[in-house]
Amino acid sequence: MRPLALLLIFSLNVYAACQQKEGTTPAPAVSTPTPPTSPKEYTFSDTPTWQDEFEYSGKPDPAKWGYELGGSGWGNNELQNYTNNLENAQVKDGHLVITARKETSGNRQFSSARLLTKGKGDFLYGKIEVKAKLPTGVGTWPAIWMLASDSNYGTQYWPDNGEIDIMEHVGFDQNNVHANIHTKAFNHSIGTNKGNNIIVPTASTEFHVYSCEWKPDYMAFAVDGKEYFRFERNSGYNWTQWPFDRKQFLLLNIAVGGNWGGQKGVDENIFPQSMIVDYVRVYELVEKK
Repeated sequence: MRPLALLLIFSLNVYAACQQKEGTTPAPAVSTPTPPTSPKEYTFSDTPTWQDEFEYSGKPDPAKWGYELGGSGWGNNELQNYTNNLENAQVKDGHLVITARKETSGNRQFSSARLLTKGKGDFLYGKIEVKAKLPTGVGTWPAIWMLASDSNYGTQYWPDNGEIDIMEHVGFDQNNVHANIHTKAFNHSIGTNKGNNIIVPTASTEFHVYSCEWKPDYMAFAVDGKEYFRFERNSGYNWTQWPFDRKQFLLLNIAVGGNWGGQKGVDENIFPQSMIVDYVRVYELVEKK
């Protein structure tokens, strides 16, 4: 290359460098913006994808229900021993009947049953409906609730992995039905649990449908279709506030006494007491079309 050409190229490069130092920046590359994604909308399947209508007799269907057993107090100083005896959990006349009894059972003076669907019905989102008639009497503590199928978060199974209480009722506060959620950040042991309650005047004399609509961004709890508590997933939440993006299983039980159920003592003259369940239905979460 000739010296004159080399000199010309050198001069142009020096000019460009000087312009850069003086604050002139090159124009940014042009890119096509990505259109915003509309948030997905969800509903639930028209028919249940898991259910038990209890149209049989004998022990609860072993393909759908297992038992938790023992009289350890279950972390709440409860007074019952959970068994798999027919006298404590029986299907008859189209209903599941869970019965708490005043009798020596294991190391306890009360017996009852705690059924669960773990490994047989584990759910991520959906609408859960349980039609039930509740026991009555001071000292009873029936519950329809859910726990995590696996330990995915934190160092403790509970409360780190969450609990969903679809229905709780304590006999000393008759007809006052509660729904709650528990997580590492929100739980009763530190006084931060989230929940609400509703008066159901015929909770122990008539059947009512207790339900939870569980979606990726909220849970809505209702009695007979009337919503009374909603827990929404805040955009800033992490797993300590919302661990509810993993599977949970369903539990049905009657506890006796305990930290909450036994606050006003236990009336031993009321037993046996039963929670009668007409059906359990789970509707799958589906994306709206």
